[in-house]
Amino acid sequence: MTRRMLLGAPMLALGKAERRNCLFIASDDLNHSMSTFGNALVPTPNLDRIAKRGVRFDRAYCQFAFCSPSRTSIMTGLSPDRTGVYNLTTHFRTKVPDVVTLGQLFQKNGYHSARVGKIYHYGNPGQIGTDGLDDAPTWNQRVNPRGIDKDEEGKLTNYTPTRAVGSALAYYASPGRDEEHTDGKVAGESIRILEENRDRPFFLGAGFYKPHCPFIAPSKYFDRVPLEKVKALPFEEWEMNIAPKWAYFTKPANWDLTEKQRAEVIRAYYATILFLDAQIGRVLDAVERLKLQDRTTIVFWSDHGYHLGEHGQWMKQTVFEGAARTPLMISGTGVKARGKRCARTVEMLDLYPTVADLCGLSGTPSNLHGTSLRPLLDHPDASWERAAMTQVERPNQGKPVMGYSIREERYRYTMWNGGAEGEELYDYAQDPRELKNVVATAGAKAELRSRLERIISSRK
Repeated sequence: MTRRMLLGAPMLALGKAERRNCLFIASDDLNHSMSTFGNALVPTPNLDRIAKRGVRFDRAYCQFAFCSPSRTSIMTGLSPDRTGVYNLTTHFRTKVPDVVTLGQLFQKNGYHSARVGKIYHYGNPGQIGTDGLDDAPTWNQRVNPRGIDKDEEGKLTNYTPTRAVGSALAYYASPGRDEEHTDGKVAGESIRILEENRDRPFFLGAGFYKPHCPFIAPSKYFDRVPLEKVKALPFEEWEMNIAPKWAYFTKPANWDLTEKQRAEVIRAYYATILFLDAQIGRVLDAVERLKLQDRTTIVFWSDHGYHLGEHGQWMKQTVFEGAARTPLMISGTGVKARGKRCARTVEMLDLYPTVADLCGLSGTPSNLHGTSLRPLLDHPDASWERAAMTQVERPNQGKPVMGYSIREERYRYTMWNGGAEGEELYDYAQDPRELKNVVATAGAKAELRSRLERIISSRK
């Protein structure tokens, strides 16, 4: 079943407009370093197609390692502290009711703004097929697909049965065809909207739900990942003592899964990525078939990263590299560099001003917290002085503990409740796995903390 809604779109007879379209492709919980772009077990030829026509950002960071705060920040161009969104239930318009979202800005510029699937937060999988925590003013058109995966949740192998299914390490190899699954329907409905709007400018958010758990995908994708080749990450108990207790989301470490169970979960996660990549390929094929590639900017992103056992952690909700770092690629029209990698530190806040810049939109809000990445899309090795800030919040007997983290190209510094609840400092040039918290000895701490405090203050 698929739910469709048309919301008073201004039907402009523009013909083949010179204005650039934007295909805004989102994934949910996609790990950057473990799962794509170089992992031999997870070839992603269709993501590679996007990368070959643009720039892949190797150091992109979310603003909050949790779905709704991150997605809200991306679509409003404002920090979580400004939107007031730290959880999965608060809507940003309760604090910033008049904010102009990215989709609204496209509408103001005469575009058709459409969404298929998950761009803002949806309880995944609980709210699949509904509007979730969507924002109606952002869109002229909304489509909420629902596939057979929703009906297969009772068949899951679940290694964390005390957790809700949307936060469980659970999987199922489905006998269903791609097109029957929710993400297969996201691809199909996105293609339909491309076909219907080929002759007028559009902003299309294609929001895929995978690889978010539960890890359900057609069985053929599981077959492509031999279990014997999947290895659980090494872990020792002392790793849970590197940082303050607030740094850790998964307790106990690895939720006490055996090494074999961890490998099975990783295999299932990989299978969902293969499935996701195939659905993205269907959409890219349609862009080429409709001859839209020369006037369409394509953005691919995930809301945050995803732990697969680093520090004994799973999923997100940390400010370690595995959760804070996210995939980001920008390609197509308006991007001069082709097939290049960018090692500069960028933020997901930068997406709003970048897309507005590339598509030549007028009326871009002046209060955005990010900056256009266009200089890096022209010259990926250009100098870039900006750092990235990520935060998470921990419950604590009615007095939440907030962790703020700043990431530069070499260091990450984190403070919990302004440092009162602990600090962390990692030197990635010497310690890429974040196994040595050198906050007590490293001279970089003072400068990083001062810089972090200035960023926090500017985004309140």
